[in-house]
Amino acid sequence: MFSKRLISSIVLVILAFVLILPGSYTLGISLFAVSCIAFNEMMNVFFADSEQNKKRSISLIGLIGIGVYYLFLMAQFEMTWMLFVIVMTFLAMMSVYVLTFPKLKAVEVIAAFFSFFYAPILLSFIYLTRNMKFGIYIVWMIFISSWICDTCAYLSGMLLGKHRLAPVLSPKKSIEGAIGGVIGSALVGALFGYFIEPVIGYHGILYIFTVIGACGAVVSQIGDLAASAIKRNYDIKDYGKLIPGHGGIMDRFDSVIFAAPMIYFLAEFFLRQAG
Repeated sequence: MFSKRLISSIVLVILAFVLILPGSYTLGISLFAVSCIAFNEMMNVFFADSEQNKKRSISLIGLIGIGVYYLFLMAQFEMTWMLFVIVMTFLAMMSVYVLTFPKLKAVEVIAAFFSFFYAPILLSFIYLTRNMKFGIYIVWMIFISSWICDTCAYLSGMLLGKHRLAPVLSPKKSIEGAIGGVIGSALVGALFGYFIEPVIGYHGILYIFTVIGACGAVVSQIGDLAASAIKRNYDIKDYGKLIPGHGGIMDRFDSVIFAAPMIYFLAEFFLRQAG
């Protein structure tokens, strides 16, 4: 199991470099594909006990919404149009709910829209971060704040962990591990900033990366626990079996999903403040 997990992690890191460095359509199409898989994983969880035709009707709207959203994203439409797609997807799902009543329950429509927004929309901030000023460098802070944090939290938890962070939800996670993950992410972010500062000629990027690395790490751990909470609620071990040793897209990218928008907004804030 450990070897499969390690090999999968290495492959994912390589794929991240291959897909993110060129950016543009390569990254956009890849995120679209990952989003569709994540959406389907969530729908399988929420509609596990429902009739397949109930799931099919609402899933189609979600997939169309994801497709249009990423099409607009790659075409660099204004944010107003992105919000338009999100709102229209919600209205379309509600229309199906009303027109087929009582085929669908309100909680199922809510679950479907949640599945549409959760991974697909939040993962799109990887693309938005990549396209911003210095984005080719800033985008890696998303993965430093999630994957590096996860590694540092695991190691510090093993060595120092005594106090449980969420004893009912995740008994193995400790407060010491969580703190270690934040510190580790901040330090790696600072080191990353130290090396790229002379390359981009932007004074202060070291401090910016330190702060957003720490903040992103906090949010990424919430994302990890949130995904675990849903699995606990629905009594499942993994969201899927796509990635050997990890499970599904939602199992591997749970922390990235939360870190992506946080890094984007923090980077936007600090870069604007610096002028």
